[in-house]
Amino acid sequence: MLETLIFVAGFGQLVLVVCSLAIPKVLNWAEETSKLRPLTRQVFWTYAGYIWVTNLSFALISMISPSSLTDKSFLAVAVTIYIVAYWLARVIIQFTWFDRSDAPKGLRYLVAEALLVGLFVGLTLVYGWAVLENLAGAAV
Repeated sequence: MLETLIFVAGFGQLVLVVCSLAIPKVLNWAEETSKLRPLTRQVFWTYAGYIWVTNLSFALISMISPSSLTDKSFLAVAVTIYIVAYWLARVIIQFTWFDRSDAPKGLRYLVAEALLVGLFVGLTLVYGWAVLENLAGAAV
């Protein structure tokens, strides 16, 4: 069952990767980042690219070989801990750091935010379960 959930989590991350391609337009990043110094703007876009590729990598690993994330190896433990830390940090940042006063308004944005937060929490729980399963029988 855990491998199936990891596959589903991978699919969820793949959907996130595809949908996140709309974020620059929705949040008007081109205009907003044009106000930044060139180096700061380049660093911003670099970080955005790293996040996108990380999410894509998590999706592909989870969908192509979910068993690799549950085989109790040192690498499975390390990777699942990293994925949990990544998504847990995203959830914490959502509720402690984000200033939503300027967020887009309307029902579709509220629904999108709720779905995203649900996805992030779900990913944290699925990979957290994988960590526990890996540690339960790991030779780490």
